[in-house]
Amino acid sequence: MATKADPQTIWSELYLGDCKEWLRDREASSLHAVVTDPPYGMIEYSKPHLQKLRAGKGGVWRIPPSIGGSKRQPLPRFTVLTPKDTSALFRFFVEWGTVLRPALVPGAHVFVASSPLLSHLVSRAMVRVGFEKRGEIVRLVRTLRGGDRPKGAELEFPDVSAMPRSCWEPWLIFRKPLEGTLAENLRKWETGGLRRPRSKVPFTDVIFSRRTPRGEKRIAPHPSLKPQHFLRTLISAALPLGRGVVLDPFAGSGSTLAACQALGYDAIGVESDLDYVQMAVSAIPKLAALDIEMDHLVSSNGVGEPHTQDPDTQDSPPASQYRICESMPLLYGVNLHVAR
Repeated sequence: MATKADPQTIWSELYLGDCKEWLRDREASSLHAVVTDPPYGMIEYSKPHLQKLRAGKGGVWRIPPSIGGSKRQPLPRFTVLTPKDTSALFRFFVEWGTVLRPALVPGAHVFVASSPLLSHLVSRAMVRVGFEKRGEIVRLVRTLRGGDRPKGAELEFPDVSAMPRSCWEPWLIFRKPLEGTLAENLRKWETGGLRRPRSKVPFTDVIFSRRTPRGEKRIAPHPSLKPQHFLRTLISAALPLGRGVVLDPFAGSGSTLAACQALGYDAIGVESDLDYVQMAVSAIPKLAALDIEMDHLVSSNGVGEPHTQDPDTQDSPPASQYRICESMPLLYGVNLHVAR
């Protein structure tokens, strides 16, 4: 049942249901941006594999060993996907993009987290249904993906890695075509461009990041949780005039909605897993209330400043390219709906 909104509270709407069904019923031209981290291997968030993950048995999920007594987050293994799986992934994004496009206003940007192994499939699918590919965000982050020696022959081939150790994460950028020029689209729909973090500094496609801070993981222990500093950076850019509704159709534990609340923006999330919805209802207000300080990694002339990262450091510094709302609300809340 939905909670009654308070005028001094910034609210997000969270729907329990299938996002494709929800989008089919959504009013046309009513959403201004999408920022989402979808299940881009798809099978890892299917019910059988979620059950294995929650039971600690793995399945498609790799349960990495602890280091120095520190428990590490599970990782989905996309190298195990079969040609049948990748074909299904392509069809999924074609179907998703098809129902998403009418709900967006002209010029709306769509930021989609992906993997270096699968991003080409997502791009092909989204372009096929009429989105413009507008580039990629390079999230520089030291991960635990790749770099392993040949399985079962580690001692025999000690100087060989099966694939590179990943030090970045791609976020694909798409845009619904404009109506007229960019200026005309901005005047009518308030979308089409990307907001600058400062007047003389454009938004850049490389964002220095680290793994999600422990404090955020305690609030929302989701296996794919992205840090608030990074999400707030993307969301600020996605609404060029600082107005509009942001959708996360794969809401998970609500971190995107929390970032929108922290910035003072309206947000809608859709999530099909009841456990994650319950987690999000609790986590969104807490994540939104976190005080994330600015860390100006981009200098006044737009040139990236030196940045180093300890691969074993789990806490994250804040990012540089977002503006937080000037008047902070008294409360953050969640309106929960059940999609029928």
